[in-house]
This record gives sequence, C-alpha cells and structure tokens, in this order.
Amino acid sequence: MSTSVSIPHAESQSPVLNVVRLLPGILLLAGIGYAGKLIEKSVNTYGKVHHLTLPNIEYVLWAILIGLAFSNLLTIPKIFLPGIATYEFWLKIGIVLLGSRFVLADVLKLGGISLGLVVVEITLSLALMTFLGRLFKLKPKLTTLLAIGSSVCGVSAIIAAKGAIDADDEDSSFAIAAILALGALALFTFPVIGHNLHMNDASYGLWAGLGVDNTAEATAAGALYSDAAGKVAVLAKTCRNAMIGFVVLAYAIYWAKRGQAEAVGNKASFLWKKFPKFVLGFLLISLLVSFHTFSKDQITSLANLSRWAFLLTFAGVGLRTNFRDMMKQGLRPFIVGALGEVLIAVLTLGLVLGAQRIWGL
Repeated sequence: MSTSVSIPHAESQSPVLNVVRLLPGILLLAGIGYAGKLIEKSVNTYGKVHHLTLPNIEYVLWAILIGLAFSNLLTIPKIFLPGIATYEFWLKIGIVLLGSRFVLADVLKLGGISLGLVVVEITLSLALMTFLGRLFKLKPKLTTLLAIGSSVCGVSAIIAAKGAIDADDEDSSFAIAAILALGALALFTFPVIGHNLHMNDASYGLWAGLGVDNTAEATAAGALYSDAAGKVAVLAKTCRNAMIGFVVLAYAIYWAKRGQAEAVGNKASFLWKKFPKFVLGFLLISLLVSFHTFSKDQITSLANLSRWAFLLTFAGVGLRTNFRDMMKQGLRPFIVGALGEVLIAVLTLGLVLGAQRIWGL
C-alpha cells in the first residue's frame, strides 16, 4: 500500500514481537486522539467559565489537526510507522461496533435509499472521471484507478484494483496521492457547505457518505457535523464499500479482454475476495441489536468502544497525510481528481437534496 507515510515491510516475526512492534504507533494514535478529546473539553469549559460563546470544534477535527501538524512539521521516527498503519484496522473495528447503534429497520430504510443513490453515484463518477482522464490525456490505467477510487471507496478500491488490472506502482501511487489529498480537503469543506445550506443530520451524513471517497475521511466528515450525521455517513459509505467487488471485477474483465491483465477465473471467488468483510460484521451487530440480544448497558458499551476506535482512526487520518509528499506525485492527477471531486460533490449533493424531498430524510 502506498500512502503519504511509507510503512516498512513487516518481517516474519513471532506474534508477540509483532504486537510489540506495533505498540509505539498505536500509543501515538491513542495519545493524539485523547489529546483531541482534552482540547475539545478544555475549550468548552473555558467558554462556560468565562461566559464566552466559542465555536464548538469536535475532538475529531482536533485529532486530525494534531496529526497533520506531526506529519507535516516533524519527521515521524520509523518506530511509530507500523503502529500508525493500523488506523485502518481501528476504522473497521469502529464501523463494526457502530452497528450497535442501528436497528435492522433503520439499516434497511436508510441502507436501501443509500444503495440506490450509490448505484447512481458510481455510474456518474466512473463516467465523469473516465472523461476527464481522457481529456487531460492521463494514462488509461491511471484513469481507471482514479475512476474506481473516486466512485467506490478511495485508497482501498485503488489497492484492490491495482493487482486486478495489472496497473503500475507509479499509477497507483499517483491515484492514491490524489485521493488522499482531496479527502483531506473534504474534511474542511463539506461541514462548512452543509451548515451554510442548513442541511439536517441525515441529509448531510448521506452526502458525506456518497461524496467523500476514503472511508476514514467520510467517517470523519460526518462526525465533524454531528454524532447523528456520522452514523448516517458510515452507513452510506458502507453501502459504497459493498460495491467494490463488482466494480473491480468489471474493470478486471475489461482489461483482460484487451490483453493487458490476467483473465478472471472464478468470478464468485473474485467477488468474495474483494468484498469488505467488515460490512458483514456491521450487519451482524445490527441484527443482534434488533433481536434484543444485548442489554441497554451492553449497547452503550459497544457504542463507546466504537468511539474509541474512531479516536485512533482520526489521529491516523492526520498522521498519514503529508502534503509535501503528495505534491511530488505531479499535478495532472490532482487536477483531474480535483475537477472530478468538485463535480461529484455537486452531483451527490443534488441527489441527496432530491432524496430529502422525495423520502423526507
């Protein structure tokens, strides 16, 4: 996986040594996440004590900003890098546990609306990115990776597609850098736009889940707006993630027919391999909650564990985002990505506002 933070290759070691190797970075994630919590609490307390009206900046943004400062102003020692790379694991754990805050009826209702909009969003995004890639004369497989990343689930989709279409490392690095940079910018633009349009939590969360590519950034963008918006953003993004196998399979077949990728053998096996398994965990927890398997105290505990997992995730979002490294990748992928993302954001916003009018979100 190529990201703004290069992760050393893991050598074959005992499980105990591997855990020890991860600890420094995990503790750094936890420390930054908790510092974000403390800053949020301190600012709110200061405002109350001094009778000041201060902006309520969520711990999510503080954790990301601290991580960004570390990543862009300091050189992170290599001992922390393996643990920092676990932020995606904590993201998946957080999403699975977040299923405790949904009953199955909510998943079916919001999930059904989301899934319908996801199909439209994926179709429009693929067509748009392909057109822009050809217009700016990007390499065909780089265009494919940008299209898949922007339409489905960002970096994870690019990594899944890279091997399937036999893309170059350089192409995947360009695509990943563009998606990461634009995802970071979405954290600061989406909430502002949502507040200016006076969007309710459900509509904004749906828009964040549809319009922000990377799962971590989509989760953070939702949580920055409100806790309720964060829940809906995760659900909508999970629907997008579930489509990754189908999109990658379609492109793998396309490039195989052109003789530029290995032919796909067992399509069912391919889909299962690419399918994000944490989606099933989310659904399972939601199903158990719906059948009253857990007590209220247990559901509260699961929800709190989810928040702690996301705390590490948001710290990781900042730590792995290094703008200097991203800019070294070249401008054209960023230009194509930026144009595409702006248009996709506008299109998905229109879809959500239409859904709000039709279904009364």
